[in-house]
Amino acid sequence: MVGGVGYAAGRAGARHAAQEQEQQQAAAQPPPAPPPAVAPTSESTVDQLQKLAQLRDSGVLTPEEFEAQKQKILAGGS
Repeated sequence: MVGGVGYAAGRAGARHAAQEQEQQQAAAQPPPAPPPAVAPTSESTVDQLQKLAQLRDSGVLTPEEFEAQKQKILAGGS
């Protein structure tokens, strides 16, 4: 019976040592990097088109320039 108790105590000690080693390794590792910041959302398409129309109406853009820029916005390119 003494041998069985010694065996059980040895296994429990080994388990405890393994757990401590895992905890030490986890503590030694740097924390995971935070997720990348989400880029702020750009202006909505409607907002962009409204600004573009204001530039056209004020004479800053020609109608041709307005149409070219509008097509870029609608195609998803800035």
